[in-house]
Amino acid sequence: MPVPTYPLRGPRRTVSWIAAAALSAALLVTGPATVSAVGADAAGAAVPAAADTPVRTNQLGYLPDGPKRATVVTASATPLAWQLRNAAGTAVASGTTTVRGTDTASREATQLADFSAYTGTGSGFTLVVDGRSSHPFAIDAGLYKALRSDAMSFFYQQRSGIAIEASLAGAGYARPAGHLGVAPNKGDTSVPCQAGVCDYSRDVRGGWYDAGDHGKYVVNGGISTWLMVNAFERAGRAGTAAGLGDSTLRIPERGNGVPDVLDEARWELDFLMRMQVPAGKPLAGTAFHKIHDAAWTALPTRPERDDQQRELHRPSTAATLNLAATAAQCARVYAPYDAAFAARCLDAARRAWTAARANPALIAPDSDGTGGGAYGDATVSDEFYWAGAELYATTGEAAYRDAVTGSSWHTAANAFPGAGFGWADTAALGRLTLATVPTGLSASDTARIRASVTTAADGYLSLMAGQGYAVPLPATTYVWGSNSLVANNAVVMAVAHDLTGQQRYRAGAVETLDYLLGRNTLGLSYVTGYGARSAQNQHHRFWAHQADASLPHPPAGSLAGGPNAGLQDPVAEEKLAGCAPAACYIDDIGSYSTNEVAVNWNAPLAWLAAYAAEPTAGGGGEPQPGAGCAVTYRVDSTWTSGFTATVTVRNTSTTAVDGWTLGWTYSGGQRVTSAWSATVGQSGATVTAKDAGWNRAIPPGGSVSFGFQAAVTGANPAPTAFTLNASACD
Repeated sequence: MPVPTYPLRGPRRTVSWIAAAALSAALLVTGPATVSAVGADAAGAAVPAAADTPVRTNQLGYLPDGPKRATVVTASATPLAWQLRNAAGTAVASGTTTVRGTDTASREATQLADFSAYTGTGSGFTLVVDGRSSHPFAIDAGLYKALRSDAMSFFYQQRSGIAIEASLAGAGYARPAGHLGVAPNKGDTSVPCQAGVCDYSRDVRGGWYDAGDHGKYVVNGGISTWLMVNAFERAGRAGTAAGLGDSTLRIPERGNGVPDVLDEARWELDFLMRMQVPAGKPLAGTAFHKIHDAAWTALPTRPERDDQQRELHRPSTAATLNLAATAAQCARVYAPYDAAFAARCLDAARRAWTAARANPALIAPDSDGTGGGAYGDATVSDEFYWAGAELYATTGEAAYRDAVTGSSWHTAANAFPGAGFGWADTAALGRLTLATVPTGLSASDTARIRASVTTAADGYLSLMAGQGYAVPLPATTYVWGSNSLVANNAVVMAVAHDLTGQQRYRAGAVETLDYLLGRNTLGLSYVTGYGARSAQNQHHRFWAHQADASLPHPPAGSLAGGPNAGLQDPVAEEKLAGCAPAACYIDDIGSYSTNEVAVNWNAPLAWLAAYAAEPTAGGGGEPQPGAGCAVTYRVDSTWTSGFTATVTVRNTSTTAVDGWTLGWTYSGGQRVTSAWSATVGQSGATVTAKDAGWNRAIPPGGSVSFGFQAAVTGANPAPTAFTLNASACD
C-alpha cells in the first residue's frame, strides 16, 4: 500500500489574521516527504483523533486557588450531577452542571461543571459526570513549574549555531550545531544576499530556527524575544524574578550570574543585531527581513545536514522596527547584568529607529515565499508605535515621546485586536510597555493606557463567558497559529491582573491554559508531553519521528499551532473538510497549517506558564504603614559620570504590604536620572521611590526590586538608611 506524500509548506502567517482565515492555499511543492501514519483510516492515512471522553478538563490539572471548570458534551437539556473523585475513587466534591447550549466554534451541545470551591491538593483526580469520567489530573500549587521550564527549553533546542547537549536536552534531542559552515552546511557565517539585494555577505550565525524549517526571521524573532524578556521584566515588578533567575533553565549558560531567561533571549538578540545592515552600506541601520534556504528542504532534514545555499532577503521597515523595539527593551532590562551589552543594544536600537524613519516604506512582500515563509507586512505604523514606546520607556527622551504620542495608535481603540496581537500586529506590545514601565507620560495619559488594557481584558473575559470551552478567541478567527492568539490574549488578561489586582483577570489567564491543555473539542492537549492525550507529531524537520522512527517526537513543552479553519495544507484539506472551526486540527507532521511549532507560539506559552507558576498576590487598595522591612542596595555598573543600581525591598513582617514608598538620602551628590519598575523622584539629596501599581503588593517574606540610573561626580557612597512608608527599615 503506498504511503501518502505531501508538499512541505504553504504560505506563512499573513498580515491580517482575518485575512488568513480566508486565504487560499498557494502551496509550495518541493520534494515529497514520506509520512507514516499514527492514527489511520482504512487506507493507512492519518486521521484526526476524536475526543475519547465527553468530560473535557485541563489534563495537567488546576491550581488550588484558581478556577476549576470542565466542559461536558451532552445532548441532555437538563443539568447533570457531577462528582470530583480523588485517586482512591472517593468523592470529595459534588454538584450539578450548568446548561450552556451549543458552542459555536465546536458545534457541540455543552454543559459546565464548576468545582472551583474545592481547594484540596493531590494527583489522580477525576471528574465524573453522568457515568463518564475525565482523564486524571492534579490539583497542585506547583503545577506549572515544569511547564515553565519545558516551554522555555524549546528555545534552547531551536538554537542555530550551537550543539544541543544531551545533558541538557536529553539523549534523543542532542545534535551537532547547525549552519556553522561545516559540510554539508553552507553555513550562516558568510551569507550572501539574494541577487540584487546586496553585493556582500554577512555573518548571521546564531538565533533560533523559527519553526519547523531552518529559516530565521526578524519579525517573528522580534515578538518572541520581546515576550521572553517581558516575562522576566514583569516578574521583576511582581517580586517573583527568582523563578526565572540564574540556574533555573536547562541551558549552557546556567550559573553565570545572569538570569537564564535573559541568557536565552540574548542568543536571539545577538542574531537580530547581526541582521542589521552595517555602516557604509546602502540602507545602513535597517535590518534584513530574513535568512533561509534558497529552496525548501525535504522533511526530515537535520539542521547539520542541510546542504542548501542560505540567502539574506532584502531589508524591510518592519524588521528594522522589530530590531529597534527589542534592542531598546534589551537596553533597559539587561543594564543591571551587562552594561556593555545593554549599551550595544541601545546603539543598535537608535540606529534602527533612525534608519526606519528614513526608509518608512520598505515593505516585505507576500510573494517572497520560496524556501522560507514570506512574513509580508504592508502596515508598519504599529511597529513604529511599538519601537517608539520601547525607546521612550528606556531613554525618556522627548523625540521618542513625541513619536509615541503623535502616533494614531496611541489613542486607537483597536490596539488590542479581538483576535489577538501577533507578529504583524504589534501596537499592543507598545501599549503593554507604556502601561507597565514608568515613563514621563502624564498621569491621565498613563491611566487611559492602563484602562485600555483592562478594557481589552474584559473583552476577552466576555468572549470566554459566552462559549462552551471558555476560549478568549472569536469563533470566526480559528486561523493559522490560533493557539498563539489564545495565549497572547491570556497575556493581556494577566497584565490586567498585575495592574489592578482584580482576580477575575488572573482567573481568565489561568483558565486559558485549560483550553491549551485539553479542555477543548478534541479533548487533546496541544502541548507535547502534557496530558493523557497530547500532540506528538508537530511539523518539524528534526523532531520528526512520524517521518523517521530514528528521530524524536517534539520535546515536552512544544505548542502546536492549533485549529485553522483555512485548511491551508493538503493533509488538512483532505482529512478535515467540513470541520467545525475549533476542530480543524490534525496531529500529523504533514499538516503544517494546523500542527507546526514556532517560536512565536511557544513564547506566550512560556510567558503564561511563568505567570501561572508564581505564588499569588493581591493588589489594589491604599498604601499601608511600613512594618518590618529589609533593603538591599546594589550598584550594578559604574562609569566616569554615572552608575546603575538595583534596590530590593523585602517584607520581613507577617502582614502584607499593599502599596509602598521607599525613601533614602544621598551623601555624595548623586542624582537619579531614570528608573524602571518604580516611579523615582528626588528633591535635593532625598530620593523617594514609589511602587508602579502592578508591584504594589509585597507578601510576607516576599520582595520587590526596581532599578535606576544616576549621575555622579566623584565618590559614590551607598545610602545608610531607608524608610518604607515612613517607617525605618532594618
